[in-house]
Amino acid sequence: MNFENPLISGVLIKRYKRFFVDIKVKNQIITAHCPNTGSMMGLLNEGNKVWVTKSENIKRKLKYTLQIIEHAGKKIGVNTHMTNKIVYEALAEKKIKEFKNKYEVLKEKKFGKDTRFDFLIIQNKIKSFVEVKNVTLSRDNGLAEFPDSVTARGSKHINNLIEASKQGYKSYLLFVVQREDCKTFKIANDIDPEYSSLLTIALKKKVKVLCYDCKISSKGIKLNNKIHF
Repeated sequence: MNFENPLISGVLIKRYKRFFVDIKVKNQIITAHCPNTGSMMGLLNEGNKVWVTKSENIKRKLKYTLQIIEHAGKKIGVNTHMTNKIVYEALAEKKIKEFKNKYEVLKEKKFGKDTRFDFLIIQNKIKSFVEVKNVTLSRDNGLAEFPDSVTARGSKHINNLIEASKQGYKSYLLFVVQREDCKTFKIANDIDPEYSSLLTIALKKKVKVLCYDCKISSKGIKLNNKIHF
């Protein structure tokens, strides 16, 4: 998925009020939108190099959007709004190994009374729900982890995937690691033990877990290789 506009480099000063980041770009301080509701654990050190894009939409209050943070020499995509776009592009290009045959992809498909899964994939008579999660956390070399904070919303999605599986759908939880430096993935049990326990139950109920890393460039971020869970 390509960025809407060219990347602009800067240096992180601080994140605050969840959705705001102050960044030094050349000789000025700008305030950018932080499109990530997680804790962004390990990424918010003052002085980290960052990249933002500038919107041409005159109605936007914050013209800049944080896209990438560099930590310990590694670039990490932090814009969670990009994640579904990355996956949709990969599905269109047949890059997800689990979906090889001809299929139809529907976005934001409603399930039950109050749930929308990110994708419904229809292959002949087989219907599969796919819920996508963005991953940025890595506390050990080569190991990606999710979540980076307690996620009640994530637990709700697991319960609904279990219910969908009971109703005859195939259910997938797809973790998208917006990094290039991770070869394996695990659930951060110490951060959210309830989520970890629930996912263990879900695996026994036929919910499948997929995990892919990403390739990051100055042009955009693309789904890359499947990594081990």
